[in-house]
Amino acid sequence: MLKVKTPSFPNEALCRKLKNINIKTYMETVGVAALESSRVIARATTETKNKALASIAEHLNDERQNLLSANRVDMAKGLANGLDCALLDRLELNDERIDAMIEGLHQVAALPDPVGEMTDLGVRPSGIRLAKMRTPIGVIGIIYESRPNVTIDAASLCLKSGNATILRGGSEAIHSNQAIADCIRKGLDDAGLPPSVVQVINTPDREAVAELITMTDYVDVIIPRGGKGLIKRLITDAQVPMIKHLDGNCHLYIDDHADLKKAVDIAINSKTHRYGVCNAMESLLIAQSVAKKILPELSALYAEKQVELRGCEKARAIVSTINKASEEDWGDEFLAPILAIKIVDGIDEAIDHINHYSSKHTESIVTENDENSRRFLTEIDSSSVMLNVSTRFADGFEYGLGAEIGISTDKIHTRGPVGLEGLTCQKWVVYGDGQIRQ
Repeated sequence: MLKVKTPSFPNEALCRKLKNINIKTYMETVGVAALESSRVIARATTETKNKALASIAEHLNDERQNLLSANRVDMAKGLANGLDCALLDRLELNDERIDAMIEGLHQVAALPDPVGEMTDLGVRPSGIRLAKMRTPIGVIGIIYESRPNVTIDAASLCLKSGNATILRGGSEAIHSNQAIADCIRKGLDDAGLPPSVVQVINTPDREAVAELITMTDYVDVIIPRGGKGLIKRLITDAQVPMIKHLDGNCHLYIDDHADLKKAVDIAINSKTHRYGVCNAMESLLIAQSVAKKILPELSALYAEKQVELRGCEKARAIVSTINKASEEDWGDEFLAPILAIKIVDGIDEAIDHINHYSSKHTESIVTENDENSRRFLTEIDSSSVMLNVSTRFADGFEYGLGAEIGISTDKIHTRGPVGLEGLTCQKWVVYGDGQIRQ
């Protein structure tokens, strides 16, 4: 088996002082190691990959207290540096979230291995036989902020889909990510795989990101998970192709024909289950015919949870405590206990509003009308479109993908929660028996 040495730099200062090495050289070393190890993981058997996933899960459980201790360091620094509540919520690890990481690893291990899957078999008049074979992309670079669980999600999906990966988490989670990375390295070693199959960049220097997104000789695709500012910067500067989403301005529309009990439950859950996540509802649209029946109840329930409501004039005429919404509020991803509310004439205005302001992430309708549900599901141009369900279900774990690498609002090469299949591509395979082109 190919042995690949993974560079190890405890922090940026030590890297520069003891190794006399700059970030460009460090990142090139990481890139070379990733490219070499991508050939190893691409040919690894499903059994080997599943063994690594199971072993990583065991190490996460065994090292639980170390993970929590490392995370407490990051949380304390985050508080001291004034991180807002949404980012602190994303940053925090607890037993429940570690359990979810472990469960995600087991789910990914249980999923069918997409690598080598053959589809579209056919025979041409020449006698050649054709098929498409699913194959790993190669080396995937992932840039993300705040959430340490992304380290496991990304590592597990890239590993099972036969890809090497370079992970660059946010500086605010560096201690948590390094503790998780140690568990990953141990799991890979247990399965006989090189540790450079998954490399977690361990310098907070932003120059590492600048290098990663231009490493076309080593990296096949970049997947960014972060705020709009990060994504826009990468769109401008990246030379490596990206699978991305900008933000999650998710909508819920309560239709004229809604079951109002369902609508209240869904509207409260979509907004208040968690605030700092991309699938939380940020804009609520209500058909005018039911607004007076449901908005006062919703307003009272949101008030109990200290959610600030910003609404149109029609909404404010029904509930006087609602603040006036600005034009910017209709397109904003608040990631906070803030909700924009608009009263619309019906399904036509709802669809027009959503398609104009949406970030193409997730939209849901509450209705018992078949024609309105059909129109909403057909005409809304987003990566997940839902009927009578909370937007919080737009998630790889909930979709049965085991975990997700991110939620893509692109249309090429994959869309929505990106799981194993989204981390592979296809190549044509042609079988012959001596045929030559006439």
